[in-house]
This record gives sequence, structure tokens and C-alpha cells, in this order.
Amino acid sequence: MKNQVVVIGAGLTGLTTAFYLKKAGVDVVVLEKKEQPGGVIQTHHENGFVFESGPNTGVLGSPEAAELMEDLKEHCTLEIANPEAKRRLILKHGKWHDIPSGLIGGITTPLFSWYDKFRLLGEPFRKPGTNPHESLADLVKRRMGQSFLDYAIDPFILGVYAGDPSLLVPKYALPKLYNLEQDFGSFVGGAVKKSRMPKTDREKKATRDVFSVEGGLTNMINALVKEIGEDCIQCNCQDLTVEYIDANNYRVKTGDTSIETPYVVTTSGAHTLPSMLNFIEPSMMDKIANLKYARVIEAAIGFNDWQGGDIKAFGGLIPFKENRDILGVLFMNSFLKNRAPEKGALLTVFMGGVRKEELANANDEEAREIIGRELTDLMKLPEFKPDLFKLVRYDYAIPQYGADSGMRFATVEQLEQQYQGLIIAGNLRDGIGMADRIKQGRTIAAELSEQFK
Repeated sequence: MKNQVVVIGAGLTGLTTAFYLKKAGVDVVVLEKKEQPGGVIQTHHENGFVFESGPNTGVLGSPEAAELMEDLKEHCTLEIANPEAKRRLILKHGKWHDIPSGLIGGITTPLFSWYDKFRLLGEPFRKPGTNPHESLADLVKRRMGQSFLDYAIDPFILGVYAGDPSLLVPKYALPKLYNLEQDFGSFVGGAVKKSRMPKTDREKKATRDVFSVEGGLTNMINALVKEIGEDCIQCNCQDLTVEYIDANNYRVKTGDTSIETPYVVTTSGAHTLPSMLNFIEPSMMDKIANLKYARVIEAAIGFNDWQGGDIKAFGGLIPFKENRDILGVLFMNSFLKNRAPEKGALLTVFMGGVRKEELANANDEEAREIIGRELTDLMKLPEFKPDLFKLVRYDYAIPQYGADSGMRFATVEQLEQQYQGLIIAGNLRDGIGMADRIKQGRTIAAELSEQFK
């Protein structure tokens, strides 16, 4: 059996790659280990609640993300988060505070110290850093101060990476932030200058709006599957291995199936690659496979009749300094339609992460007790009696782009040059967000399509 391209993994990266390959007229087969496509993206419907396991939303952070939704509009409908719920909350001393927007908010907020507020005035005049492996924590303290690290950047990193700012390296984890300093000499000045730069119509599609899909993100997955063709996607592919024959000649095996192909695209996690690509020298593979992932528990919690505090916001993030046992909470029905009964609420809570990994070991009963205790206090609930409580565990939730990332990226590039026709993709490089995954998939598809012209 021969196919022009084999894509391993039917998550968002793999399906996007296959979708644009098919659109370009290239034959493709997608192999997925799980019982259904979508990877960690799965929407569930239960007792009037619509909740996700995996990512809850994406950000239209690239033109490619917006264009994919345009390409799929016949099968699913883009849903932009309710603008009335753009408020983001940060916990300080047990109380929620709005993340400030604008000069007045920045001056009056209790989140940052007066020393750092005044110090921020000098931020545009500080010299750019010279250490490409400087940690995010050191970068923020150098340019903005400790309180900005503690009550702005740290909770943001917990919300996005479930990570540790002292381990993440901006050059790899937050390249746009890193480049503001390197290209413009300043975060504040760079942001102002970038906002004034003219944009093409295509660039304007990257609105940075938070988005989902009406009815849940699985509808986006179903749309991709329909466009690709169910016959091109094989699930339940166990013990999947790739054999290197010679340049642009590979044999992919799973069970009794064997596929010869000139091009293989892997989109699964870094930890899956040693057994899958066992023809690669272990010393080289170790530079990729040693990528650290945050371990996280995600909980969907529904109430038919919400009796807690104000949830007219996107959600709340909890700085590590506050020493709480959850990372943050999203108020899903406040910014997405039809996620909970009319008078109810749907919350998504996260616990664990790089700095409190032991909490990811909690059993179901312990996790419920921890989450119940935290929500009762933080959300002013009279009692914790949810009508929906679902836990999902991720041992490999979010890759951490630390100082070893440069070597990992270089190793991937070296291996792709050494083994022509092999593409090592997925969230081990090019970013972790949904927009990053879509952009990577489309870029790979465009590059491969050129080989068939």
C-alpha cells in the first residue's frame, strides 16, 4: 500500500496538515492512536452543559487560524468570545482584581507596587538584554519589576503554560515579547510602534480575539474530518513505527497495516518519538524527547443554579505567590453561548503544573475536595454541590520551552536534512496555542505540496 504523505496524529496539527494537502490535490492518510480524531480536543454534552476536555478556546493570533475557520464555514461556525466578558481577573491577597487596561488603570490598580509603577516610566530607556537564554522571570524583573512578575506575568504563564517563569526562555516561549525588546529596545515603546505599523488585509485577520466554535470545538474537528474524508483517517493505530529505507522512502507500520511513502509527518508528543522513530540515533533523539511537559488536571464544573459571586468575566488567574491549590478558573458560559442552563454556570478549573506537580497526583476524591475548597472560598459559594463534575488528567499537557529549546529545534532541523522526507512537527516546536498548531500544519502542507507540482 502506497500513499504520497502519511501524517501521524489526528490532532489539530495533523488534521490541518492533511486538510491543506487534500486541498492541494495531494493524497494523504492520517494515522491516529486514539479511537477518534481530534487529539486532546473533545467536546462533551451532558445535562444541559457543553464542556471541553483539552483546550477550551483559541486565539486568532495568526491569519492562518482565521483562514482555516473561513475554509470550514460550511460545516462549522466560528464563535468569538462575548466582548462583555473581556475582563480578566487576578487574585491578590484573596481578592479578585481586574487586569488593568490603559494608563489610569495601570496607575490605580493594587496589583503592582508604586515603586514598579514609577519604574515602568523608565522602561523604554533601558538597554536590551544580551543573553538569548535569559529566563522570563529575569527579563521581566530587569525591565518592569518584581510586582509585575508576581501579579501579571506569572499568572499569565500559569494560565498558558502551567509553567515557571524562571525556567521558560522568552526567545522560544514568547518570541513576540522577546522581539519587542530586541527589535525596538522596549516592551512599551515596541508595542506602541508595532501598533502603528501598517498591516496588510491578511495580517488584519489576526485580530487576537478569543474564539471557539458554536456547539464546541469538536465541531471544528468534525468539519476537518469531513473535508479530508473519513476513509483517509485511520484510528486505533497501535504500536506505530516508522522504518527508514532510504531518502524519501519510508515504511509505516501499525498492526497488520504497512504503508510505503516518500513523506512522513509526525505530530505527536516528543515523548512518543523514540519508539516510533527508532532508526534515529539515541543521542540525537534524546535532545528532542527530553522535553519537559507540565502535568495538569482539568475539571469541568457545572451548576444548574449559580449561587456564587460575579462571573461576568473571562476568568481568573492565580499567581503562584498566592499559594493556592488551583492555577485558575474560566467562566465558560460568560463568554460562550449555550454552555450551561440559563441560570447556571460552567466553570473550568486547572490544577497541577510545573511548580505544583504533586497536585496532579491527587486521586479523584482528593481533587474534588481541593477544587471544592478553593472554589467555595474564591467564588463565594455557600456550598460546593455541583450538578456536573468531570476530571481529565494530562501527564503531557503543555511543553515547556526552556533553555534547551534551541538545541531541540536545531536537532529537528538536522534530522529533517539527514532523513529527507521526514518532518518532525507538533507542539515540540513552533508554539503551543491552537493558532500555532494551525499555522504549522498549513506551512507544512504548503511546503509538501510544492514537491508534487
